[in-house]
Amino acid sequence: MASPLILETLMPLALHMSDLELLSALVGKNTAENLLAENDGSLFQLFGLAAVDHRSVSADRFQLREAMPQGGWDRARFVLDAARELVSRGFAESLRHRDALGSPNAVRDHLKTAIGHLHYEVFIVLFLDAQNRLIASRECFRGTVSQTSVYPREIVKLALEYGASAVMFCHNHPSGITEPSHADRWLTEQLKSALALVDVKVLDHFIVAGEQTISFAERGWL
Repeated sequence: MASPLILETLMPLALHMSDLELLSALVGKNTAENLLAENDGSLFQLFGLAAVDHRSVSADRFQLREAMPQGGWDRARFVLDAARELVSRGFAESLRHRDALGSPNAVRDHLKTAIGHLHYEVFIVLFLDAQNRLIASRECFRGTVSQTSVYPREIVKLALEYGASAVMFCHNHPSGITEPSHADRWLTEQLKSALALVDVKVLDHFIVAGEQTISFAERGWL
């Protein structure tokens, strides 16, 4: 069972916890350490994500009755957040070993798990190397239920810090409507122009609304 210290002090911070801390919140520290050791520290290998469909591992559908600690909604909510974050990291890990541009379903799985459930807008950037493998998946901006402010200068700065050769963007629509606005398309062009100045390519921009996604690249907008 999860340590009360972890649950009470780190409950809102699942995004910033280590893999071991997140897994410990679900199954206890000793079990978590053993599971990671048996799977070479790989969440992707541990959860077998290469062989399952996104819908079957969505955190909201996890059968967590056995692992969920007693003690109220706050504790239960943290367990669900920890499970969702672990699954998202597992999908992201798979992108570190293959071409993200050639693996659109894996990208979608990571993004849907990471932000498809949120009730406020966030803007995520996937920073990629010269082989389009994932360097980092980073939430760069957070907004309200209907909008978020995005600053091209900050994204350019991060791309240089990561040594990225390419990027993919993603933001969510809590409204449940995936269709991009004129502002979404204008922003993408502004970001593309800014990043071109430092030789960083924009490969795609995804919009996520629950289980649904659309791709700017697939629509020929990039």
